[in-house]
Amino acid sequence: MANSISNLQADWNQQYSLYTDTYQSGRLSFIPNLLPQTAVRFSVYQTLEILHKRLGNDTLRRALNPAETIDSPAKIYSDGSWLKQSNMVGVNVRTIGSFWAIINYALTLPASHDSIHLLPIWEPGVVGSLYGMVSWQINPEFFDVALASFVPALDTVEKQLKVVTNLLHAMGRTVGMDVIPHTDRFSEMVLACPALFEWVQRDVKSGKPDELADYSSFVYRYVEEAIWQFLKYRGAADGTPLTFAKDVFFSTDIGILIDDQRFRILFGNPHDYGGRLNRRIALIRHLTEQGFETLPMTMAPPYRGLHIDKDDYTLDEYGQIWYQYAFDKPQAMSRVFGPLARYRFYESKDNNQNWELDFDRPNRPAWDYICRKVYDCQRAYNFDFMRGDMAHVQMRPEGVPAMVDDYYDPLRAIKKYVQSKEVPYYAFFAETFLAPPDTMGYGNELDHLDAIEADSTLGDLQSIVVGSAEFKRQFSDYYRYLKTRRFAPNFTVMTADKDDPRFDEFYRTGNLFRYFTALFLTDMPSYVGLGFEVRNLHEDRGANEEYTKLYVFRIEDDRQPDKVTHGPFAWGQNADQFSVILRMRKFAESIWPEIVGKETQWLVAPGEEDYIAWTHDSPTGYVFAAGMTASLPNIMTKLPKGEVVFEEEGCRVYKLENQKSQGVATDSLS
Repeated sequence: MANSISNLQADWNQQYSLYTDTYQSGRLSFIPNLLPQTAVRFSVYQTLEILHKRLGNDTLRRALNPAETIDSPAKIYSDGSWLKQSNMVGVNVRTIGSFWAIINYALTLPASHDSIHLLPIWEPGVVGSLYGMVSWQINPEFFDVALASFVPALDTVEKQLKVVTNLLHAMGRTVGMDVIPHTDRFSEMVLACPALFEWVQRDVKSGKPDELADYSSFVYRYVEEAIWQFLKYRGAADGTPLTFAKDVFFSTDIGILIDDQRFRILFGNPHDYGGRLNRRIALIRHLTEQGFETLPMTMAPPYRGLHIDKDDYTLDEYGQIWYQYAFDKPQAMSRVFGPLARYRFYESKDNNQNWELDFDRPNRPAWDYICRKVYDCQRAYNFDFMRGDMAHVQMRPEGVPAMVDDYYDPLRAIKKYVQSKEVPYYAFFAETFLAPPDTMGYGNELDHLDAIEADSTLGDLQSIVVGSAEFKRQFSDYYRYLKTRRFAPNFTVMTADKDDPRFDEFYRTGNLFRYFTALFLTDMPSYVGLGFEVRNLHEDRGANEEYTKLYVFRIEDDRQPDKVTHGPFAWGQNADQFSVILRMRKFAESIWPEIVGKETQWLVAPGEEDYIAWTHDSPTGYVFAAGMTASLPNIMTKLPKGEVVFEEEGCRVYKLENQKSQGVATDSLS
């Protein structure tokens, strides 16, 4: 009888004690047969009881104290190169409801999945987009009420996040944060530090709000004056007497006001979410009435040269018109992200008359600010690595310079800054897609990745149908980059961005090939998004609630039928895929100490056939083979002789009859 989620759940209910004991006793590094949708519903008591038996009383007690810090497994390393062989799992916390639920989900993951990447954790702005951070406050929607009820000391979302990173470290995982070089267009950072962003003024005075009156380099100074007048008229939100000068308030390097004081004066108590929002909306209206707004963030060449599109605008719930911007000379991948504003990392040439940046004149306060704020977050929660959002941005038209200085790239600067603060192992996972030259950024993206000192990069295998000519070509290229470049491309199975109805075709076939290869290709890093193990095949489009991408933002307007969601994320019902992946994980557990980190020796390399096969440079006694589009051939002459010890859906592992013959590929396997 075919598997079903209900059958798997019934088996779990009957065998709960047996399955949990295999984890609690240390026989397995995860709880087998535990569906993720079941795990995230565990009570706090259930989870703590399991962890107590697995970790012991002392470790659990320390981990549950947010004032304590459990050392990272990566602390033994002297740099971030450990990330080059990590098998990472990406978690959109919104899909599971709270930070605490990450621990429940992690119980389903074997030790081979050694890193957890958390999608953005900060308070979101427009349409609730996780990537449009509106403040440096941790997102309050990720607070777990049940955890606070059971452990009253964990009464803030910040304390709960610290405890979760403690526990993940105790469970042997490294934990990564998203680092975002942009914010919501009217975030608290934008309004408290106008000089760190690029501003324009629409021509509202002349009755032409759909035209730019001023996009010179110094509009931010007029914005500072307007905000100062707002403060003088309304008073400080926290009652602080305004006894200092305007320049003191807006300076990020004069040590009279710290960042938190500036935010409190402008917006109020950080935990008064409603009060801060109302204050920010009032300030936004004060500025937009005068035509002031930040320049929206762009992607891909030419990056610069924008105008207002008079025919493309939206009207928000407050009656405010928001115009979309467009490129004067767009190229194939040019995009304008209307709700977002990038930090102003460079000054402009000639007062921005020609939209040109002066890369020899970095806006140093912006660099110092974001480096410091990211480090503050890393230090508070003991993060081990960063995912650098939009790491493909390279704005120099001449491409990557021959000499790379400290102000070449902000993500590079952030990594090096954090490492300099006695966190040498802090690693950098770059969001790039290994696109052709001059596509996502100017110049050669491979050279750019080397220049920014990325340890690994996402790549784009998740966006290609397995077995296609393009998939084979890119897979082959990625492995070559792994051996010839400073960075390591990931064998990416699926991301939250690709768990989207527009991309269903990528995951109707080849899913088990993807997972098997990602797991057992032990010298190449991998990435898989939460929920892949039970993801529906979506032969027909699923309900919006079945896609994690549609929880990256929060849209509740039925007039946007392709994006609107009602209620929580709906886990997939693909019991067959879950069962096969479970068997892969169990088998991996049995041989993991023998193969982890081993260098690959290809027997059938990517691109040569419709299947791949490999063993290891240093003998382990195993050969792995996986078919991309169909079953493996009966005869594979390039493989040495061995016994089949694992086989599932075109994925096979052999135990060699004679380990010494491993490097001699002459005999056939059937």
